[in-house]
Amino acid sequence: MNAVTPLQPNFDTPTRLEALNDWVARTAALTRPDRIHWCDGSDAENAALLARMQADGTLLPLDGEAYPNCWLHRSDPSDVARVEHLTFVCTRERDDAGPNNHWMAPGDAHAKMDALFDGCMRGRTMYVVPYCMGPIDSPLARCGVEITDSPYVVANMRIMTRMGAAALARIEREGTFVRGLHSTGELDPDRRFIMHFPEELSIQSYGSGYGGNALLGKKCHALRIASWQARQEGWLAEHMLIVGIESPQGETHYIAAAFPSACGKTNLAMLIPPQGYREAGWKVWTVGDDICWMRPGADGRLYAINPEAGFFGVAPGTSAQSNPNALASIRHDTIFTNVAVTADNRPWWEGLGEGEPATDWQGRPYDPANGPAAHPNSRFTVSAKQCPSYSPEAENPAGVPISAIVFGGRRASLVPLVFEARDWTHGVLVGAVMGSETTAAATGAVGVMRPDPMAMKPFCGYHYGDYFAHWLSFDQPGAKLPKVFHVNWFRKGDDGKFLWPGYGENMRVLEWILARVQGTAAATQTEIGALPSAGALNLDGLSLSAEAKQALFAIDRTQWAEEFGRIGEYLQTLGDRLPEKLEQTRAEIARSLG
Repeated sequence: MNAVTPLQPNFDTPTRLEALNDWVARTAALTRPDRIHWCDGSDAENAALLARMQADGTLLPLDGEAYPNCWLHRSDPSDVARVEHLTFVCTRERDDAGPNNHWMAPGDAHAKMDALFDGCMRGRTMYVVPYCMGPIDSPLARCGVEITDSPYVVANMRIMTRMGAAALARIEREGTFVRGLHSTGELDPDRRFIMHFPEELSIQSYGSGYGGNALLGKKCHALRIASWQARQEGWLAEHMLIVGIESPQGETHYIAAAFPSACGKTNLAMLIPPQGYREAGWKVWTVGDDICWMRPGADGRLYAINPEAGFFGVAPGTSAQSNPNALASIRHDTIFTNVAVTADNRPWWEGLGEGEPATDWQGRPYDPANGPAAHPNSRFTVSAKQCPSYSPEAENPAGVPISAIVFGGRRASLVPLVFEARDWTHGVLVGAVMGSETTAAATGAVGVMRPDPMAMKPFCGYHYGDYFAHWLSFDQPGAKLPKVFHVNWFRKGDDGKFLWPGYGENMRVLEWILARVQGTAAATQTEIGALPSAGALNLDGLSLSAEAKQALFAIDRTQWAEEFGRIGEYLQTLGDRLPEKLEQTRAEIARSLG
């Protein structure tokens, strides 16, 4: 690394786009950096950045033999997760942001952020990062530029997006881009805000270096701003994985699935089928693990791209059992954040199943009295192309056709293993009222039940009522919409243990889902939807108790009647923007449950 050519700051303006030059100049005048560097995304630039961060201790090299070109980054202990209470959607009209978002008037937000950004980059380099969300030539992709003073952010954005010269060329052709301004500031929790201005297609983030708060192409652009763009332009920006399931006959169907963070999204996206399925010829292809942009095609089907180029995955719980593909992906060229380290300088986290921690995520000698060795929300950033199950279709500019949409939350009781919505409107209701127990990916208490409609609670950039209406609007004559399902891998028995084995065995549920799409699997109609009929879901080789089968494949009508009462109360919080069709469907189901 010592032989790497030093990073050369570039004060010139390598773009002909006047709007971009003007914005960079105004931002530099406000933040007053010592240097400006326009990022080109090249290998030489990346190597120089990594060398600089190694020199100043921002990145620590890991064991070069077992983990070549892998690095460890440690956050400030106060800066380890999204901060939803400090994340705002700043629309002119408060109701447009909705009760699902914190709101601030745009003028007030700009004044607050201008004061924070004033002079904040003195002594620092200002990096100008052009990027594309999605395949560079895809009509479904959208571009942005992030200005940041964090080389760690630049290194991560290079992995997570199509960053650099090609993105800048597209921005110049189109003339439009999402503007993101970020500074780590002083990393002071009292001077930390993430502001979204959807009507301006802009984002401002100050005081955090954590991924979701600082990698502005990720949740900020790809969900909060993109969801606003999608409603205006007639598409969907969703917190969903995209996975392809190839049958023994060689036919591949693609599924988009929404789960809250740390509820098994990455595991499902990289699923390895059980041995019997593999021997029969089943294959799983990973298109994306977190974000899905869908648009109607000329044939009436929804086509999806993964706007990201990498994985920003939760490390704890990732193991050879839970996700061998993820483990294989991160053996080289990976940035680890807030994991522990073994005595031989290898990354470690709870659930890994190998090695022992010597140093915890804060750099202290490991002591169980200090809590987990790795932070519960510790992460890995890695190129999607390093995944053994990576699908070449992830680079298809046209996207992949979606056959089924799956919603799922973390529910210890009530919700069966899988059920199918009876139509599109019912499917939208299923997604709109799903709930989950909170996880470590967001600050606050863990294990608290909260509504998380379509897993978009922290990410929808506008009023949930309008968002549900936008979903409903896709049910048009000639549309060939995906079937909608709900799954729950987390049902527990009276002993508190999970009833379903999960992980690769989830392939059995996906097989039934795709058979329902093709009209070849039996189902039993219930008030809440269609459940697998006895024998319709392959349970060969599984040892499920009678209690497990009863809980996983049946419903308690009394408990569901109570649930639909609570659902009604929740929907009413959306006020007069609640689509009437959703309430009518809910009321109809509630009446049928008695």
